Amino acid sequence: MTQKSKSKQWTKGSSRYLLLGSILALSIAFSPYIFYLYEIFPDGRVWENSLFTYESKYYESVMAAAWTYLGKITPLFLLLIWFFTCKHWWYHAILIPIAMYVFQILVTFYDDVYLESEFLLDTNGLIYLAPFFLLILIILYTVRTQIFDRIYGIDLSELNETDISVFSKGLSSKDEKELDFFRQQDFAVANEPAEDYYRKL
Repeated sequence: MTQKSKSKQWTKGSSRYLLLGSILALSIAFSPYIFYLYEIFPDGRVWENSLFTYESKYYESVMAAAWTYLGKITPLFLLLIWFFTCKHWWYHAILIPIAMYVFQILVTFYDDVYLESEFLLDTNGLIYLAPFFLLILIILYTVRTQIFDRIYGIDLSELNETDISVFSKGLSSKDEKELDFFRQQDFAVANEPAEDYYRKL
């Protein structure tokens, strides 16, 4: 591959990166305007358009319902941007508030549209979201353990070989064998005169 084709690929990749970054920056900058879109909706109970008819049964105002929806959609939108652009190891934790906002939007919509329905949705969100939270926490702990092992160079499979215990205060059997081997060797160490030792101090 020539230098010219490499530079073209680098320029193409960097321009794509800049374009995506610009779109994301503009989306974040205009997020307050996404929230204030509720002002375009009518203040009445029923909103009729060419596609569908929406009746607000719980809020009794389409504008109030839109205010509630957009108050949850806007932070959800920002959290999704954060999740897909975050490069930290803990980015899976962002899924927890994302799941919370998604659940709140669904419950809010259900309450507003199906208020008089015979089938009622249980709104105890933490009960439904608890298994999801536990799954995210397990993923986070696994990722954290792998990162910790890579940083400090610990191989967990070697723990059985060295007989290391959390509660053991002494050396492992492997270290004790090496220590006994060194004790059995006769190492001739020249004793340094006391005068030279004190001069160095």
